[in-house]
Amino acid sequence: MAKPKTFKKQHHSSSSYISVPSHIIASISLLSQQKPTKRISKNPSFKLKTPILILLCLLIIALFISLNIHFNLLDTHSPVPLISHFPRRFIPMEVKIDEKDTLLNGVEETVSGSFWGQVDGMGYKGCLGFSREYRKASEVGAARERRRYLMVVVSGGLNQQRNQIVDAVVIARVLGAALVVPVLQVNVIWADESEFSDIFDLEHFKSVLADDVRIVSSLPSTYLRKRPVEASQTPFHASPRWLQQHYGPRLRRDGLLLIRGLDSRLSNDLPSDLQKLKCKVAFHALKFAPRILELGNRLAERMQSHGPYLALHLRMEKDVWVRTGCSPGLSTEFDEIIENERRRHPELLTAKSNMTAHERKLAGLCPLNALEFGRLLKALDAPRNARIYWAGGQPLGGKEALLPLTREFPQLYNKEDLALPGELEPFAEKASIMAAIDYIVCEKSDVFMPSHGGNMGHALQGHRAYAGHKKYITPNKRQMLPYFMNSSLPEAEFNRIIKELHQDSLGQPELRTSRMGRDVTKYPVPECMCNTTDAHST
Repeated sequence: MAKPKTFKKQHHSSSSYISVPSHIIASISLLSQQKPTKRISKNPSFKLKTPILILLCLLIIALFISLNIHFNLLDTHSPVPLISHFPRRFIPMEVKIDEKDTLLNGVEETVSGSFWGQVDGMGYKGCLGFSREYRKASEVGAARERRRYLMVVVSGGLNQQRNQIVDAVVIARVLGAALVVPVLQVNVIWADESEFSDIFDLEHFKSVLADDVRIVSSLPSTYLRKRPVEASQTPFHASPRWLQQHYGPRLRRDGLLLIRGLDSRLSNDLPSDLQKLKCKVAFHALKFAPRILELGNRLAERMQSHGPYLALHLRMEKDVWVRTGCSPGLSTEFDEIIENERRRHPELLTAKSNMTAHERKLAGLCPLNALEFGRLLKALDAPRNARIYWAGGQPLGGKEALLPLTREFPQLYNKEDLALPGELEPFAEKASIMAAIDYIVCEKSDVFMPSHGGNMGHALQGHRAYAGHKKYITPNKRQMLPYFMNSSLPEAEFNRIIKELHQDSLGQPELRTSRMGRDVTKYPVPECMCNTTDAHST
């Protein structure tokens, strides 16, 4: 650990407290009460001063010892917690220090540093003003929604399911149907049997969307005996016109329609009002259930308790390496484990099969490993004492896989480190709820960096943008990795290049319309955000 900086005494309302050990105070008191048994000098003034001098010397020694104890308590990398009931590896600082202190490289210095500095959001804010035609159609469609019902089954992990729920609400609006609360299909990998109301606040969901789509918990009794007509597979980039032409007649005839496999099926280029509806669902209606929100907020507060923090979404689990077709880079042994798993289950490989693992890495298609994360953060001037929250499942190789990162940034925590005993126990077998807790802590971080895009990274990109363009660092893997492999490059030059490659990848406002096919829940400008003072905000 680096030596602490010397700090200057400053006058401030918040001061340092030094506790003198009780055994030293007792010894001082005892000595001061004892009468001298030996005459040292016939000079009365010297006789008077001797006990005072001894007392002063002892006080100085006690002060010196106490200062050493004080500084040792400030070592947040110590394996011994200051408070025995605090979470396992999360070690708080209970010692009061002056706000201007730079003992730990300075909280204030860190906050104002370039790494923690936020991007210019250009004044954009959430802005969901629906057109008059949309609002009028809502009034007309209310009667139809009582005769038509849409059922959807959503699949995948938490954030994949979120995307499909957003699309399901839009489809129900297009078809003029009431939406039955979506059914969450049990995922083969995570085996989580949670229902919609276990993860999301159902009443909030219904209330927020009351003027857009009627949400019902179950079908009316007249429909219970009716077997729903299952729609054919929805094609990619399905437009509202396609939905009305292919699903509309069936829904009008039978009054009930079932749709599966909605993942990435709805077109991203929709009319403005439907884009706003997607944002309304994603950023307002889909609120986590109270008990999940409460725990996620508590963990975020523990990270925030001593200043800003960075959140990383690590993608180093075994199944991620298998599905991406990439090598973890830990050792030959682990690379072989992944390759053998891939041979046994070729259906799990979602990447292009005609590329080698090395070619995928150079193309920027692989997750970053712990070593690459550490080098990237150092190059971007992340302070060594930065508090880092990492989201995701346990990495292949366990804690040893994280060592290259923890050597550079020792204050690395996940939800298991932050939680008190028993806090996570109710959700132990609920992968989606665990992912929701990660999502909350990441969304509240001062800086967020994903390892490999994916549904969670995309969802957080849009959420943080909608919240005012909170800093979101997108690793420029394709361009930066050749420099990572160049061992002859001086560190200063490497850092300069990495900063330059990322100067426009920090979460600045970016227009969705600048490129066709972008999802508005990832790029909410301009349909869902505006920077004009007369905009109608929700």
